[in-house]
Amino acid sequence: QVQLVESGGGLVQAGGSLRLSCAASGRIFSTYYMGWFRQAPGKGREFVATMSWSPGNTAYADSTKGRFTISRDNASNTVYLQMNSLKPEDTAVYYCAAAKYCFGYGCYRAGTYDYWGQGTQVTVSS
Repeated sequence: QVQLVESGGGLVQAGGSLRLSCAASGRIFSTYYMGWFRQAPGKGREFVATMSWSPGNTAYADSTKGRFTISRDNASNTVYLQMNSLKPEDTAVYYCAAAKYCFGYGCYRAGTYDYWGQGTQVTVSS
């Protein structure tokens, strides 16, 4: 069993930056994938970024590529999402998730992920 706890959300002006953290407890195997998703009011859960725990391959949604960076710290079992050049349309609840395994486009689907955090609110003002 894996527990995920997000932190770092808040209110920021457009063009600003935030770094989200996801602390994972429990056993994280090297085959796991760690993902970030977001959900805006009235919308479905949207893929943001994902990373294989080992060797650390990453993938991003087109809307976040070049602005967001996913990374991890093995020692503390923490995954980060650095968000730069934030836009009002980035406003959402951001969720951290862990998948025991994924492949190809499956890594971009919320249904692939086995464990979820409680979410953290990110609000970008214009």
